[in-house]
Amino acid sequence: VMGLRLGQRANGVSRLHGEVSREMFSGLWPGFDSEEIPIGSITNGVHAQTWLHPALLQMLETATGDGLDFDAVRSVDAGALWQCKRELRADLVAMVRSRLRASTQHRGLPTEWVDKVLDPDVLTFGFARRVPSYKRLTLMLRDPARLKALLTDPQRPIQIVIAGKSHPADEGGKRLIQEMVRFADDEEVRHRIVFLPDYDIAMARPLYPGCDVWLNNPLRPYEACGTSGMKAAMNGAANLSIRDGWWDEWYEPDFGWAIPSAEGVDDPDRRDDLEAAALYELIETEIAPRFYERDSDGLPLRWIAMMKATIAGLGPRVMATRMVRDYVTSLYGPASASSHELNDDPARTAEHVAWKQRVQQHWDRVSVGEVDSDLTGAVAVGDVVTVHATVHLGELAPDDVTVQLIAGRVNGDDELHDVVVEDAGAPESLGEGRYRYAGPIRVARAGALGYTARVVPRVRAGISVADLGLAVLPAEVEHPSA
Repeated sequence: VMGLRLGQRANGVSRLHGEVSREMFSGLWPGFDSEEIPIGSITNGVHAQTWLHPALLQMLETATGDGLDFDAVRSVDAGALWQCKRELRADLVAMVRSRLRASTQHRGLPTEWVDKVLDPDVLTFGFARRVPSYKRLTLMLRDPARLKALLTDPQRPIQIVIAGKSHPADEGGKRLIQEMVRFADDEEVRHRIVFLPDYDIAMARPLYPGCDVWLNNPLRPYEACGTSGMKAAMNGAANLSIRDGWWDEWYEPDFGWAIPSAEGVDDPDRRDDLEAAALYELIETEIAPRFYERDSDGLPLRWIAMMKATIAGLGPRVMATRMVRDYVTSLYGPASASSHELNDDPARTAEHVAWKQRVQQHWDRVSVGEVDSDLTGAVAVGDVVTVHATVHLGELAPDDVTVQLIAGRVNGDDELHDVVVEDAGAPESLGEGRYRYAGPIRVARAGALGYTARVVPRVRAGISVADLGLAVLPAEVEHPSA
């Protein structure tokens, strides 16, 4: 809270995270709608040189002859790309067997079966991350029989590589891992699903390129961003995810699948059941059939097309260089300009600080009185309504404030939505610190029209209207039907 109070700029790490953050902290800015809260968003990115597999990097650079260009994957031969993916899958299988053998020996169990774990020609899902409860590691276990059927399907089997760790003090996370390990130990499926402990970067580097599908099923909207799916997408893996974090803003059918979210269901067990069923359904009816569909040359052309679309379409977006550019353009650059403006003119800065102190000192004397309009009957979209407001400024002057006229659609809870905000014109003085403001507002939406007025401090260009956190509204909002 102190950071939000003292900082001039703040951001979430995905578009949805920004929206959720504005709702969470809206109480710090009473009188402002959530979209006006000065918390923006810049979506995270990942470091391509760390996470893009060298074989894919070389393939992309060879296609262009001029450095990394994700779009160059479109011209790569389908057979060559598929062979590369098969080799990356084989590397993943080798790593899994090595790690699994070590962990099985550590548990004091026999290891003869480990050499039969996974198959480099089987549709491979990846799931690797921390294991807090909201990430729902065990959602795939809601219907164990259905998952077993997917893993052991004789024509279109799937295999799942799971890696993760929980905080030592997170007892809930440790219980989820224990539940997953018990399932993966089942002799009926242990060749198709593995849990790898001690997840680290060395494990992650072959995991992301070797997967065909990256699974992410958090409880929406608790995922701030979720960069694991970005690393997989950069390497041509489709994402299968709840639309949360980065996937909420960048999901397209060419890049993977969106698991429907049952956010309206209050019962958490019922919600998990519904979302798990949707997960199974997508694998059974869309994902596995597409992967195993082959042409006369044995190539899954529709799957390869999705790989190319994912690399070309998401590769540039998920790069850390894009993220840094966004930070510089949207936050660091403007913040630097504000800093220079304050430091280069100390007298002006002192004057501005004194003005802010004066406004804050006298703000409790500001009030909005009567708000009315020239509305006489029904209005249509595009009509112009003139709104008037009487404002008492106390010790402040009109130059200290901006009076905003607001109109929008009135919902069943008597609240304004889809609002239009316009600054009022120069006021008419009524004496004793009272002023009459007026201005036109164009009707943007059909339905019952409501309007009100709001007084805010007059801020410099480029600074959020909510910067000082001060706003005054009338006691009641006018909302005549129109």
